[in-house]
Amino acid sequence: MESAIIIEKSIFIFTIFAITMLAAMYSTWAERKVAAWLQDRIGPNRAGPLGLLQPLADGMKLFSKEEFLPNTPNKFLFVVGPAISMSVALMTSAVIPWGDKLVIGGHEVILQATDIDVSILYVFGVLSVGVYGIMIGGWASNNKFSLMSAMRASSQMISYEVAMGLSLIALLMMSGTLSLKEISEQQAGMNWNVFYQPLGFIIFLVCSFAETNRTPFDLAECEAELIGGYHTEYSSMRMGFYLFAEYASMFISSTILSVLYFGGYNYPGMGWAIEHWGVNAGNLIGVAVLFIKICAFIFFFMWVRWTIPRFRYDQLMRLGWQGLIPLAIANIVITGLVMVRHELAAALGF
Repeated sequence: MESAIIIEKSIFIFTIFAITMLAAMYSTWAERKVAAWLQDRIGPNRAGPLGLLQPLADGMKLFSKEEFLPNTPNKFLFVVGPAISMSVALMTSAVIPWGDKLVIGGHEVILQATDIDVSILYVFGVLSVGVYGIMIGGWASNNKFSLMSAMRASSQMISYEVAMGLSLIALLMMSGTLSLKEISEQQAGMNWNVFYQPLGFIIFLVCSFAETNRTPFDLAECEAELIGGYHTEYSSMRMGFYLFAEYASMFISSTILSVLYFGGYNYPGMGWAIEHWGVNAGNLIGVAVLFIKICAFIFFFMWVRWTIPRFRYDQLMRLGWQGLIPLAIANIVITGLVMVRHELAAALGF
């Protein structure tokens, strides 16, 4: 029995990793299409219908390009850096509830790799390790521009993790749990957390842009100052790992935003659909709804990139420390006061 569970979970984890890689790969195609749409161009249209084979062509190009090592005494760390970034981007998906459950051959299959009680702490712990992949790669490149870029990226990620964590505290106070599965279940129907925590959602969304190094927070890749960023010295698939890690992180960030604030796989009428159409059909619709929400957030990430210019570095740090952190603390205080008021009203019978 235990071996069957292990095999089932292994297949599910492999499937999620494959979906994450596929989403990261086709996000590059979507990025070009969105940019072309906003700039009144066509975008990729040569490789396959509508350019859908362009990501495969890009992958083949990266695999076939010459791979070289710079003159660095830290060749091992130079190789490990992109591997850490890519691994961290994939590991986060292990605790995300992609749906409720399916019944296959009389056996219930839970659409989540693992449901630990501290899922959110796991997500933050794994994301914090991503800093090492960037910092190690920039330092081991033996290039001053790569090192400065890595220092920018790591300080930016650490700074905005503080505001991101504080923005979640108010949400956790309301939900009373650290499990992403339970938080999703509490948002059945349209009982989404974004209606109760709009300020927390905005703070978390802005911090997600900074955590994924997306415009207007892409100071680590400021071409006019730092050439190509922390992966300047990388080539072939090592550079591809850094690029894929960015898009995989964007996919996972969109998923976490959907789960925490927009109900995850829940949708209006889900109970009715399960009752009339069966568990499998109702829950598969929920999986499709979750991916629609994820695609909407990914489109928003790309829309912002091709609309807003990047900040100066001092503006970026000032926004994080003097803007978002005080707002997140104020949101915690307001949430606490509202909860105390409700408890007092319930105790007094109002």
